Amino acid sequence: MIRPSHWQLHTAAHWIRAGGVIAYPTEAVFGLGCDPANGNAVQRLLALKNRCWRKGLILIASEQRQLEPWVEKIRDGWSRQLDNSWPGPTTWLLPAARDCPNWLTGEHDTLAVRVTAHPLVRRLCDILDGAIVSTSANTSGQRPARSVLDIRLRFGTRIDFVLPGSLGGQKQTTEIRDLASGQFIRRH
Repeated sequence: MIRPSHWQLHTAAHWIRAGGVIAYPTEAVFGLGCDPANGNAVQRLLALKNRCWRKGLILIASEQRQLEPWVEKIRDGWSRQLDNSWPGPTTWLLPAARDCPNWLTGEHDTLAVRVTAHPLVRRLCDILDGAIVSTSANTSGQRPARSVLDIRLRFGTRIDFVLPGSLGGQKQTTEIRDLASGQFIRRH
């Protein structure tokens, strides 16, 4: 198992705070991430992926509290469902906060969010004390990167920092479900 150093984790956090785009391991694939509040960083990430902003993005966090600025207050009936699936590989669509920027929600009134179980990403979010954008490290329509070498071959120096680490062992990307309807948007 690859374990990044304390220095590498803090360097990744530094780049996110500075408006950079980083790559990092997630549950199944390497992801690209940045500060969700930094519109320029998000636009750069979307350009790297050749992804349309209208689709929206996912935010991940180490605890639900870090997602609260981005989503409407969670209804009491929904809390149990979230608590039963988090931390874990389920991404939920929740009603976006009124001031949540459209560079995150795209054309939707919901925002995709997850409390990750990946220990490395949890530590990164703890250092930042906040959520980060999380999208697969690939050009739209291509297979996601599964190694640091894969990241370097695809993106070269266009990524500010690559946080080394092991993938979480999940074979496929996380499922996405709509919390209001229970519908699956993407299954394992």
